[in-house]
Amino acid sequence: MKIWQHFKTITYHKYLVAKGCFRVGLYKQGILHDMSKYSPAEFFVGVKYFQGDRSPNNAEREAIGYSSAWLHHKGRNKHHYEYWIDYSLKSIPGGMAPAPMPKKYVVEMLMDRIAAAKVYQKEKYTDDSPLSYYMQGKDSAPIHEETKALLEKLLCMLAQKGEKATFAYIREKVL
Repeated sequence: MKIWQHFKTITYHKYLVAKGCFRVGLYKQGILHDMSKYSPAEFFVGVKYFQGDRSPNNAEREAIGYSSAWLHHKGRNKHHYEYWIDYSLKSIPGGMAPAPMPKKYVVEMLMDRIAAAKVYQKEKYTDDSPLSYYMQGKDSAPIHEETKALLEKLLCMLAQKGEKATFAYIREKVL
């Protein structure tokens, strides 16, 4: 039955992202969001490690030390900051540097975070949930400073003012 549960989970997540994207005018992104999750490389790993209360990618990491599904996913979906990491011509540790994300993908990333929190937290979700989750891992995240500033501004606005005001701001000022 994990096939059906995983399918319902990713489809509900996709629906919530589309709903948010549509509210700010990102119709194409709302429709195309996370289509790679239905590919065999991601879908069947998700079924194998499905738990229902967190990403199967974390369970796969615990089991084998990395997530093959995540490696596939992040390289195909521009709303993940990891997609925007490139080799740097500057001498920096690791030789990799984050590139700035186009605003429309930062907004889709926000919608993705909202939807994930709603899917996994269910009735415990609040408008502060996406910010709280982000703050847990923000120090280690290689996000371009411009991208980080916009994402954090939107997450804080969501936590303080709610979806209606944040989405209006995105429609009027960001996009």
